[in-house]
Amino acid sequence: MGISQELLDILACPKCKSPVRLNEAEDGLICDQCRLLYEIRDGIPIMLIDEAKPLS
Repeated sequence: MGISQELLDILACPKCKSPVRLNEAEDGLICDQCRLLYEIRDGIPIMLIDEAKPLS
């Protein structure tokens, strides 16, 4: 289940307000500025800073 381009265009990182992008597996959103991954669960992006996973 993908995320529409319209939704991607308006979503921003809650920590730094930078745009986010879909990862290759399409199961998360990446903020390149903060180096965080926000998971997508059941088609819903979990945009909570406490739930984000740091990228290595």
